Amino acid sequence: MTTTFSAKPILVTGATGTVGSRLIPRLLAQGEAVRALVRDPESDTALRLRAADADLVVGDLATLDAAGFKAVVDGTAAVIHLAATFRDSPTPERANAVNADASTALAEAALEAGVTRFVFASTNLVYGGGHTAPQNEQSELGPIAWGGPYPASKVAAENSLQDLRTHRGLDLRVVRLAFVYGDGDPHIQEFMKRPLDWHPSRRLQMVHHADVAQGLILALRADGLSGETFNIADDSAATLAEIYRYTGRDLTPEMTGRTVTEPWFGIVENTKARRVLGFRPLYPTMWQAVDAGAM
Repeated sequence: MTTTFSAKPILVTGATGTVGSRLIPRLLAQGEAVRALVRDPESDTALRLRAADADLVVGDLATLDAAGFKAVVDGTAAVIHLAATFRDSPTPERANAVNADASTALAEAALEAGVTRFVFASTNLVYGGGHTAPQNEQSELGPIAWGGPYPASKVAAENSLQDLRTHRGLDLRVVRLAFVYGDGDPHIQEFMKRPLDWHPSRRLQMVHHADVAQGLILALRADGLSGETFNIADDSAATLAEIYRYTGRDLTPEMTGRTVTEPWFGIVENTKARRVLGFRPLYPTMWQAVDAGAM
């Protein structure tokens, strides 16, 4: 069974972010009404969302009080919670405040408003390192030594939201996203600015924005999934050598002489999302997105 929510809007947080700004037009195109939480209603992205018929509501999750959270969510049918701090290299305190504490406060406000369906965007980085195979949703979370404070704050948020599901009936669905790319997002180019010590054979598990939207919408609409977690990712990860080739860079002899470390870091299975949600990547690999002109 699936549910559509066109009678009431879906609240999307992080609406002007890289994921939200690409998800909302797809939700609207599928006939859903959207309430978009934005910090600056006059930004170019916010104005584009308004022009596309999204209803803008102004607020910052980092500063809202309980009444403000309730006002944001009141009258909506469901929540897709995307807002997070990550690409701005947050401190551990800010990461926890925005990614964990505010997520809990938003979910509590949703419950107070009678809005129980809550889709939470997490990350495949929560699995950490030390794995010997691709990670599925039952894999233990290994030590987190990469990604700064962001993955740990997402673990904290997941745990807190699951507690609200257990004790207060939150209809929670956790979607763990791989490295997001495509649709004009400069994420790959930003990634390549990092000081990487990877062997060229090491892989990066990615997911195209179109498939992020697919996974989030499927998780939103499917009934009977409270508490479930889903990996949303391409079918096949790209090697660092392939990413170098895509960005027009040459590998160096020093790179090819590096030791291969953590070959399964960030590599996840999307089998459960396929089986339970009917998820089928529109772009199963980075190169198919390149061929389709969808980068």
